Amino acid sequence: MSYRKNAYEVLKELKSDANKGLSTQEAARRRRELGANELKKQKKKSIFGLFFEQFHDPMVMILIVGAAVSFFLHEMMDAAIILFVIVMNAIIGVIQEFKAEKAIDALEKLASPKAHVIRNGYIKEVDASALVVGDVVDLEVGQYIPADMRLIAAKNLKVEESTLTGESEAVEKDADAIYTKEMPVADQQNMVFMSTFVTYGKARGVVVSTGMQTEVGKIAAMLSSQKEEMTPLQMRLAHMSKILGILCLIVCLSMFGVALIQGRDLFDMLLLSISLAVAAIPEGLPAVVTIVLAMGVQMMSKNRAIVRKLHAVETLGSVSVICSDKTGTLTQNKMHVVKCWNNQVYDVPDQELLRALVLCNNAILQQGELMGESTESALVSYALTHGVDKNDEESRYVRVNELPFDSNRKKMTTLHQHGSTYYAYTKGAVERILESCTHVKSGTQIIKLSSYERNRIMDVAKKMSNEALRVLAVAYRRTTDPYATLEQQMTFIGLVGLMDPPREEVKDAICTCHSAGIDVAMITGDHPLTAFAIARQLGIAKDEKQIITGMELDELSDDQLVKKVSHCRVFARVTPQHKVR
Repeated sequence: MSYRKNAYEVLKELKSDANKGLSTQEAARRRRELGANELKKQKKKSIFGLFFEQFHDPMVMILIVGAAVSFFLHEMMDAAIILFVIVMNAIIGVIQEFKAEKAIDALEKLASPKAHVIRNGYIKEVDASALVVGDVVDLEVGQYIPADMRLIAAKNLKVEESTLTGESEAVEKDADAIYTKEMPVADQQNMVFMSTFVTYGKARGVVVSTGMQTEVGKIAAMLSSQKEEMTPLQMRLAHMSKILGILCLIVCLSMFGVALIQGRDLFDMLLLSISLAVAAIPEGLPAVVTIVLAMGVQMMSKNRAIVRKLHAVETLGSVSVICSDKTGTLTQNKMHVVKCWNNQVYDVPDQELLRALVLCNNAILQQGELMGESTESALVSYALTHGVDKNDEESRYVRVNELPFDSNRKKMTTLHQHGSTYYAYTKGAVERILESCTHVKSGTQIIKLSSYERNRIMDVAKKMSNEALRVLAVAYRRTTDPYATLEQQMTFIGLVGLMDPPREEVKDAICTCHSAGIDVAMITGDHPLTAFAIARQLGIAKDEKQIITGMELDELSDDQLVKKVSHCRVFARVTPQHKVR
């Protein structure tokens, strides 16, 4: 477990060097030995394989028997019609599955990540698939992490891990963290994982797992090992086919028995019995079912949903519970400022507060588009909606110094020159900002920060935190000395609360589900308070008793879970393994 060792021990174990990385020859040898850094894909079936798979349906098998019997009885027209129906049914199924596979392939080709790897002491860009265990990789803002890595060094690194853990907020990483006990993936601060995304800072790490050995690879393996179940319609058709087959057999035997009793010509009665059996087979049913399902698939594709198997369309009509992820599905996967407090009233931002939000900020506003870490982009967007443009403010207040965000200080400060005056703006954790403040802005007045004011600010921050908001405090200092010590004798301005809000269309969709008798549950890796706040807004859950966490799930047997699951609507802090369970 690499996260329980320091970086030096990991590098020594992997026979790698933090500055030189691996040699090209060694990397090639390891790739031959361990394989490419790719997730294994299930072997795709050929057109012929897909075609013959369509004949596995019990109803189709009965039709094939019926066609053979018709041919034996010289009923060529009947045999031809049945065979035509069978072949058309198979062709429609193959066309649909082939189109779905092509669409999925096109989506996969959109993402071909690159990596900046150190080989022979030089940095070079390679395809992520070329990475091997022991490679040393540099990470920067905007890059997808190409493999599971133990961090060697990190500077203000934040990683968006929602694809793996469900956390909507970027996670701070620390290369120096070491753990003495087993920790869940979401809490391993000295590790970064394949398929996650760097939103802030930069880092260097050593690859410890590739391909199917990564955390996302383990999830892929677990999902691919799940047994494919029949849809309700397939089960009903299979049941009907069995009953039909048994009834046909009974009719044949009954007619043949009558013939024996009445002393009729046995061959004629055998032909009659077989003819009745063939007539009883509804050769049009498979074709009708296939055509109707194909129409359903086309309707789904117009609504931008790819359906791989025809019968999956029918399953939607049998849904009684929808289990949904939170981040990016129920929510926008984009942070927004949803509450502001300027030390007097809520949601009426002070001008100095808005200026601080855009100046103490490294997000870039270019041609109306925001680029940068999600929290900082949200602050710039909020200020813009209240008439404060980042580019305009930066042209008037020129940045001359910066103390970047640090996980120990938990705050960020920038110094700006405006004429002969210098302004220091700071944002960060409430308690750390208050440590730097001696005064507080109240309306147009600047008053001393008393114990009463300090407690009042902390109470408001606590109230906002209980609403599952991420709370940031903002302060500033005005001085004529460019060399004055920053983050001292500052004036508190206000608080902002951010969250990943629900999608606008989701609440109506959930109401539609409820009116159709379908229950909705949220299953997420996010914090219970954050998950419940969203669930309550959307009408998924009304009471905190409807929440259950991953740790609580681990303590339940399968029988206990069956009893508990019908009452729970929010499953928080869960792993992919919990989701499958």
